[in-house]
Amino acid sequence: MAAPKTAREAQPFPSLEDDDALLREAVRAAGELALTYFRQQIIVNTKPDGSEVSEADLAVNAALKLALLTPRPSYGWLSEESEDDRERLKSRRVWIIDPIDGTRAFLRHLPEWTISAALVEDGVPVLGVVFNPAKQEFYHAVRGQGATLNGQRIHVSSKSTLEGARLIASGGLFKKRIWKEPWPEVETEWVNSVAYRIALVAAGYADATVSLSGKSEWDIAAAQLILEEAEGVITDHHGEAFAYNRTNPRFKSIIAAPPKLHDALIERTGRIDL
Repeated sequence: MAAPKTAREAQPFPSLEDDDALLREAVRAAGELALTYFRQQIIVNTKPDGSEVSEADLAVNAALKLALLTPRPSYGWLSEESEDDRERLKSRRVWIIDPIDGTRAFLRHLPEWTISAALVEDGVPVLGVVFNPAKQEFYHAVRGQGATLNGQRIHVSSKSTLEGARLIASGGLFKKRIWKEPWPEVETEWVNSVAYRIALVAAGYADATVSLSGKSEWDIAAAQLILEEAEGVITDHHGEAFAYNRTNPRFKSIIAAPPKLHDALIERTGRIDL
C-alpha cells in the first residue's frame, strides 16, 4: 500500500501560468522597491561569512516572501536573506530567491545587480526571472517556452571555439598556475551579479561565463532556466549538472556557454580539482 500523502503533497498545484503571472508581478514590484534604495545612503551590515547585506536586501526579501508565499503557503522557500527552513525539503514546488544578487555592485552604485527569482519543481527550475531594475532588463523563461528579454526572444551566441571568445570572468583566472597549458586569447569582462552574468550569456551579449568559486542555488536557479531556454548549457567545471532544493544549497563552480563552447571549456576546466 502506498504511503499516505502529506498535506503539502495532497494539495493540487495552481497552474504554471498562474504561478508565472504571480512571479513576474512580484519581481517587478520588488524592482521598484529596490530602486528606492539604490544610490542612497542606506544601512549596511556584515554577515558571518564576511559578505555585506543592506537594508535594501532585507526589504526586497520581505516583499518577495509576502508576495509569493502568502498566495502559495504550501510552497517551499529558499532565499539568501532568510534563515533556511528545512521544511522546504518536503515541498515539490519551491521559490528560490536572491533579493539582490550583486549587493557589492548595488552598494557601489553600479547598475550590475539583479533580482533573481525561480520556481523549482522536483529539483528542476520551471519558472525563472532575472530582473535588472537599474537598466530595465527583464529576463524571463518558462520551461519549454523559450527565453525572453523585455518580451523579445533571446538565444546564446553561435561561438564554438575558445579563440577570441568573450567571457564574463576574472581576467586573472586564465593566468593562474593551475592550468596545464596556456589559454588562447580571450576577451574578459567582470560583472558582479552571478545571475546577470548567466543572463547576459543567454542573450548573446557574451559567449560564456566561467567561475571556479562557490555559488549557491539562489545565484543560479532562475538564470539556469533562462540560459537553457536560450539553448545554452550550464554545469559545474567538471560538467556535472545542477539539481535544486537540496540539503546543502552550495555548488563549487559554474560554466555557462553555448553547447560546443561549453564542451571546449569543460575540456580545460575539468582537468583541475578545487
